[in-house]
Amino acid sequence: MAHYMAHLPYLTLDYLSTAVILLDEELRVVHLNPAAENLFEVSGKNLTGNFLQMLFADTVQIENAMQRALRDNASYIEHDLMLSTHAHNKLHVRCTVTPVRLDTPCLLLEFHPMDRSLKLAREEQMLDQTQANRLLLRNLAHEIKNPLGGIRGAAQLLEQELEKPALREYTQVIVQEADRLRALMEKLLTPQRNTQHSALNIHEVLERVRSVVLAEMPEGLKIQRDYDTSLPALIGDKEQMIQVVLNIVRNAAQAMHGKGLIILRTRIARQVTLFKKRHRLAVMVQIIDDGPGIPPELRDKVFYPLVSGRADGHGLGLTLAQDFVSQHHGTIEFDSEPGNTRFTVMLPLP
Repeated sequence: MAHYMAHLPYLTLDYLSTAVILLDEELRVVHLNPAAENLFEVSGKNLTGNFLQMLFADTVQIENAMQRALRDNASYIEHDLMLSTHAHNKLHVRCTVTPVRLDTPCLLLEFHPMDRSLKLAREEQMLDQTQANRLLLRNLAHEIKNPLGGIRGAAQLLEQELEKPALREYTQVIVQEADRLRALMEKLLTPQRNTQHSALNIHEVLERVRSVVLAEMPEGLKIQRDYDTSLPALIGDKEQMIQVVLNIVRNAAQAMHGKGLIILRTRIARQVTLFKKRHRLAVMVQIIDDGPGIPPELRDKVFYPLVSGRADGHGLGLTLAQDFVSQHHGTIEFDSEPGNTRFTVMLPLP
């Protein structure tokens, strides 16, 4: 690619799906294309004119590759490069460094994520898993719904036989809880029937969740906003999106026992591929917490129904979150280590 790039303007780089950074002869950043902005979660305007140390926590491998390319005046490929950005993202990439001449001598850095094929495999697995989860939940709901009717009927019959009015309070609790569980089963059986897709502001969703969780855990929990307020409106079901974010944030808060920091972050993502479909723009929502992290033995199963790290957990929160995100043609992923767990939801813009 670099051999014919020398005669083309910077704008041409913006149409590439490959992440590209262009450096001048002083090795300062001249240009980042949208694919690079998306990959490294950085604004080109903020980085232009600065050295790569502003982007990466460790630049030794890249600097060695650049020195070899300049020494030999030829492309040099670093096949196995681990990058850590100052946004605490770790990336496994292949980097090609090529000397080029535009108006002045430059270096062209091309980054190819090594885990792209893994991402596609994860997305396909997510689709299969979501469909399997739906089937399991529907079967489970059917099995629970039938005995609930019997419990409710028995409680009503028992109430008629009770002489003390005070005892009828207990039967009323049984009837009310049976009705509540029946309503939940109906929701699990028909999760897509009542969806209301319309324009929605993702920050209204986040603010709603923030207020709910802080009301539940008013002491010791801090929820910090890191919003890109210029994001355009999504098209989706507001109640489902609230449930998605609420389930993730509530899980994080409970894992931290109500004490710690949760960050709600929004950014625009450009040139994103979701389920093999290319989207020019997408909204990225991240929920980050400084809790203990997800136990290693649960990381491959967190989206499975009835899997929970808490003794009192029902294990449906993340399963429903994944289902609702999938219905919006988006993806939900996470990475976790003690002190830093990050759930990332990607939702395509129309």
